[in-house]
Amino acid sequence: MTPVRVATLLAGKEQMPVYVHIIDHPGGRVLVDTGMTDLHPAVADMDPRFEPLTERSIELDSITAVVNTHLHFDHCGGNHLFAGRPIYVQRQELEDARTQDDYTIREWVDAAGVYYVEVDGEFEPLPGVRLLPAPGHTRGSQIVVVETDDGSVVIAGDTAVWFGELDEPATEGQRLIRSLNPHEVWLAHVAEPWVAGSPGGNTA
Repeated sequence: MTPVRVATLLAGKEQMPVYVHIIDHPGGRVLVDTGMTDLHPAVADMDPRFEPLTERSIELDSITAVVNTHLHFDHCGGNHLFAGRPIYVQRQELEDARTQDDYTIREWVDAAGVYYVEVDGEFEPLPGVRLLPAPGHTRGSQIVVVETDDGSVVIAGDTAVWFGELDEPATEGQRLIRSLNPHEVWLAHVAEPWVAGSPGGNTA
């Protein structure tokens, strides 16, 4: 599992990094979320600074599938880079992104050639890689659980935005993560993984 920083956003007075995550699996290479590649007027006030996947030392053709934890703009803005490849998303999330105002940037969700595999509930796209619905941040949020020799590794998207939300879980999705007793949990806006019992983290 490899975290890749793809952007920085201004959240209040703080710079908030945006990470996507790559799962190297014997059955394929899976990218969890796609970050952002372009400026959009709707989010210009967040002063986005891009480190897009197209400019990183990553062979985009090596990605065999994509998972969107949810469809907020900073998680799906690079979906267009993977046109024709399966992008797994919860059906509820896709419906909300397409129908609710001020939810996301719709042209990024339905960019040309983007192909969604709509999931209802738990799904295993590869052996040992599970998608689990994790409502809280959005109704259709999902997490990715990867079974490793060290235990379960969770890629959480924004199910938790900072470590304290896992230390004291309040949403269904956060409680689900804790119930899995994961070895580590990777968040979308924190550089290092959360580990049970570790000191609280920050968004740097």
